[in-house]
Amino acid sequence: MTHMHITAWALGLILFIVALALYKKNSNKPATIVHMILRLVYLLIIISGGLLTWDYIQGYSMPTLGEAIVKAIAGFWIVVMMEMILVGSKKGKAVTGKWVQFFIALIIVIILGFFRLPMGFYF
Repeated sequence: MTHMHITAWALGLILFIVALALYKKNSNKPATIVHMILRLVYLLIIISGGLLTWDYIQGYSMPTLGEAIVKAIAGFWIVVMMEMILVGSKKGKAVTGKWVQFFIALIIVIILGFFRLPMGFYF
């Protein structure tokens, strides 16, 4: 499940960058198509992340469980910010605050996912 989640995230970030670039170039029809595909990838990200969080709930200690829940909330917040950044870019609105939130949540998720929690690199 971890590999599926990481693959979904990688695909999601690539599609996010492509859609953002297309919106910046005012290529709205191709950007909308990529954006719709990205929304399907959001579902894969959320489902696989939810299953990973369920695995933590089933078998790990309480301090790790708290970190897993914080990671799940931050991961969901990243998905929300990705969507809000794309919609704001499409409408030509300022998205600076959303970018700040995106990067803060991304740092939290990377630190917890890869370096703190048992299914990461160091455990």
